[in-house]
Amino acid sequence: MRTCGLLLGGRCRRNTAAIARSADGGRVKQIVVCLKVVPKPGEVKYDQETNTLDRSAAENQVNLSDKHALEAALTLKAVEDADVTVISMGPPMIDSELKLMLAMGADRTILLSDRAFAGADTYPTSRTLAAAIGKLAPVDLVLCGEESSDSSTGQVPPGIAEWLDWPQITYATTLAVEENDLVATREIEGGHEILAAPLPAVASVVQGSQQVRFPDFGRFAELESHDIEIWSAADLKLKTEEVGLPGSCTTVGDLVETAPPERKREFITGSPPEMVSQLVERLAGLFAPRV
Repeated sequence: MRTCGLLLGGRCRRNTAAIARSADGGRVKQIVVCLKVVPKPGEVKYDQETNTLDRSAAENQVNLSDKHALEAALTLKAVEDADVTVISMGPPMIDSELKLMLAMGADRTILLSDRAFAGADTYPTSRTLAAAIGKLAPVDLVLCGEESSDSSTGQVPPGIAEWLDWPQITYATTLAVEENDLVATREIEGGHEILAAPLPAVASVVQGSQQVRFPDFGRFAELESHDIEIWSAADLKLKTEEVGLPGSCTTVGDLVETAPPERKREFITGSPPEMVSQLVERLAGLFAPRV
């Protein structure tokens, strides 16, 4: 992976215009945004038989940091005159969320949906997304959110970059295209660093890096009868053993719900000096070195 960094001192000020205009423009023609539709917190159940999460009854929403990735792509679209394609992996029921992305300004949405994809961890997920990006070639830039709210691993964007053998920049707060490079700012303790990677590249965008635009709800209403494009494992030329649960590197052995230990309440009695002495003795016992 080819990335270079320049550390700049001083306090980092987050730029609300997340993507600066390039010198002459026109180098980025197609941007792909990888987006995940996640269940609302507290509405997911655990399937004891399959040892997987059951999201069927949960209300869905677009992962927030992925919205920021789309906003970054749409800003760059205006600068570079690029096309923006949103791809997402999930069941057909999430088509309304993808239509919302069209209403925000995306040019195309593709749903990767196949029963074979079920139960995938980050390894086959990144492999499936990378296969879709390859099918869309030529692609100049892939943007993702920093992580998903339902798993918070941050592993998929680097995984996509590895499958594509492209440079990657993670946790970007600003993006720009300069000559043939993607240039990004990333916050670090006490300042920020500037990173550059040759295009084509993959970047993950930090949540809150820019103000996300509202969708055009008139456009959204027009899209109600619009059919979302769906690609299967066969369309991506992926074998069933390469995707979903069979292609995953991790498995859940068991799920155990643990309750916090019961808290004990005890009263210290006696004269004030006696109570102080008892309290000091007990505190000393709590903080005594353990062998």
